[in-house]
Amino acid sequence: MTASALEAIARCFDAGNAIPYLGPGVLSLDQCKLPNSQDTLVARLTAKASVPHKVRKNLGAAAQFIENFKHRSTVTSSMTEAFSGDAQPTSLHALLMGLPALPLVVHAWYDDLPQKALRGRSAWGMAQGVSQSEHFGNWIHYYNADGSYAGVEAAGRSNEWKTVLYQPLGSVWPTSNYLVSDSDFVEVITEIDIQTPIPECVKEIRTGRSFLFLGCRFSTQLERLFAHQITKRSSQKHWAILLEEPTRNEARFLEEHSIERIAITLSDFVSEFSAIQHAN
Repeated sequence: MTASALEAIARCFDAGNAIPYLGPGVLSLDQCKLPNSQDTLVARLTAKASVPHKVRKNLGAAAQFIENFKHRSTVTSSMTEAFSGDAQPTSLHALLMGLPALPLVVHAWYDDLPQKALRGRSAWGMAQGVSQSEHFGNWIHYYNADGSYAGVEAAGRSNEWKTVLYQPLGSVWPTSNYLVSDSDFVEVITEIDIQTPIPECVKEIRTGRSFLFLGCRFSTQLERLFAHQITKRSSQKHWAILLEEPTRNEARFLEEHSIERIAITLSDFVSEFSAIQHAN
């Protein structure tokens, strides 16, 4: 069952009809030391800031408290510190970003490892979510592969890119954009149902294509909301590499969105999918 599912995924990628959707769990590979979950990230943020006990384990609420009492710049600098360093792309990044046909990558976390892995490709760029508290009236900033600013919304040059890296939560590189506090998400949630915060290029590329979720959980309402809205009007067939037994809410979400769960580890996926690619 696993082998046939992976072969179907490989065929979908070969045809340019599959879109990787990367979550924080990808950073659990290859001893990467960057925060690989909301829990590890909020621990980093609260290690240097006094936050009430009741919100110390809630990422959005903790970031909001720091923003309210220590200024937004403190949140931004703490996030940048957490995701800076010399971390290199994992084996999964290298595998996926090396695929010949890759029109879109969705990266729902804050690190810059996909950017690093994409640097060997030609004609790619980034679409990153930005905070309304810092860029009021703009939902997306576009960047070229070298990190130079390509504009906002219609000014983006995404039609020139063969691969679009979409980072709905922002990213540490190139300009430290982060959607992380409760107020950041309230702004997006208010508009996301009518798709306003989602780039036009993403809406176009996702149409009729399948998503492969890697390093993702769907245990919180926010995680499910973003995955639901980003995958709207796509294919009726998707996959998720998820070894852990899903929660009741996750299982319902997988069923409702026609996401087939493949119960293997990410490292096993890398080795088995690589073998299929080499065999072809």
